[in-house]
Amino acid sequence: LLAKFFDAVDPVYPMIHRKSFENDYNHFWSLSPQERTRADGSLVALVFVMLAMGTQFVDLPSPEEKEQTAEFYISASHQALRMFSYLGRPSMRSIQTMVLITYFLMNDNHASDAWAFAGILQRQAYALGLNRDPSIVQPGATPHEMQQRRKVWQAVFMQDTFLSVIIKLPPTATHTDVRIEDLFEEKDASLEHGATDTAFIRSMWSLASLVQGTVCTPRSLDHAICQDPAERARLVTHFQRIYRSLPLPFRTFNETAMCDLARRSRRLARQTLFLTSNYYHCLMLIYADEHESLPCDVRSTMEAAHEAISSYFLFHTIFDGEAGVWFHFQHRAFSEAVSGLSHNF
Repeated sequence: LLAKFFDAVDPVYPMIHRKSFENDYNHFWSLSPQERTRADGSLVALVFVMLAMGTQFVDLPSPEEKEQTAEFYISASHQALRMFSYLGRPSMRSIQTMVLITYFLMNDNHASDAWAFAGILQRQAYALGLNRDPSIVQPGATPHEMQQRRKVWQAVFMQDTFLSVIIKLPPTATHTDVRIEDLFEEKDASLEHGATDTAFIRSMWSLASLVQGTVCTPRSLDHAICQDPAERARLVTHFQRIYRSLPLPFRTFNETAMCDLARRSRRLARQTLFLTSNYYHCLMLIYADEHESLPCDVRSTMEAAHEAISSYFLFHTIFDGEAGVWFHFQHRAFSEAVSGLSHNF
């Protein structure tokens, strides 16, 4: 199940340093049973939520067994957090665990619970100072520790932004001085056919930074995204500029290219499809925005919706139904299909 987690989940939310985790995991099992009772509860919680998410992506004899197994693991993860007194002791591991619990709740069709739990997560991230530049708040930290803080903050920030897009509620990861340009390529980074995890994080970070202020905030207040056609044109140009700045593998989006990419690097293919889905979904929302001073751009809305929903079906085809597990991928696809139908009639 841990291997499945690193295969299906870690590529699109790369916030856990695998080598460090495996060292901690192996050390835990090297302890005597008595010593394990005094082990770090946040590590136990992290392991259980990884097992829970891994279970969501494997085939078991029955859907009921799969659901019960996954919910057993997630319950154990939450119980371990409580034993760790996580509300009063925020840590990197507890934040990582909470990010994954939020995604689990979303995948388990408990979006309201996920939103509420994400609120606690956000306060915990602020309390730990993850929203601050680590070179300022923790100048004595090693480069690796600073990198991990930036990666975990990016995971919190990205989750908050795109969950806000889906449910049209205000974003909360809004106060930060962490700089995207401070992310560096790690020595053990694997170059996946022209891109690394750091390149993917930077790409999603750039997109989320733009989406938060231009899409999330106005939609959460029932305001127009753009006031007139000229403002829409400027915003679309800004989105397109970000897309053109992405490393080439993330901009290679058609069925033939994606199938070829998946044969060469399934990790990079997952990242490309997630990035593509988020980008075109937000572009669709901008084109579909309409009010008295701004008509809907029907053709552009349909084209963006087509690209976005194509990423969902490609993901579903290439990765044997994994797209059906990710709540936000399904929700975006449904929204895109409804948008397409509403503008066809």
